[in-house]
Amino acid sequence: MKLLIDMNLSPDWVRFLSGAGVESVHWSAIGAATAPDTEIMAYASVHGYVVLTQDLDFGAILADTKVQKPSVVQIRSEDLAPSSIGKLVLSALAEGESMLESGALLSVDSKRTRLRLLPFPSI
Repeated sequence: MKLLIDMNLSPDWVRFLSGAGVESVHWSAIGAATAPDTEIMAYASVHGYVVLTQDLDFGAILADTKVQKPSVVQIRSEDLAPSSIGKLVLSALAEGESMLESGALLSVDSKRTRLRLLPFPSI
């Protein structure tokens, strides 16, 4: 699994994840800081990335488009530093790896994780 880290998260995540053996790249190394979320999603889908973000808009995009990929991992925490929530994110990634490879939305906070398979069902 390889992660594309959204602009709303620190580039420190690349160093943290790489140290744990997880391939990752920060969006700032690939595209414009002002790129819309849809552009980031399209890039991730074409290049086989899972998006790591704190932005709820990515979940909304998945719901609106009914796509199966890319998978998205949302960090739901006040402290977004890898030193604060990084171990929980790594644990959640390991537990949900097969589902993330198939297509899923994973939410991680300090109390729990939630994993939903994609595409989301129509209401």
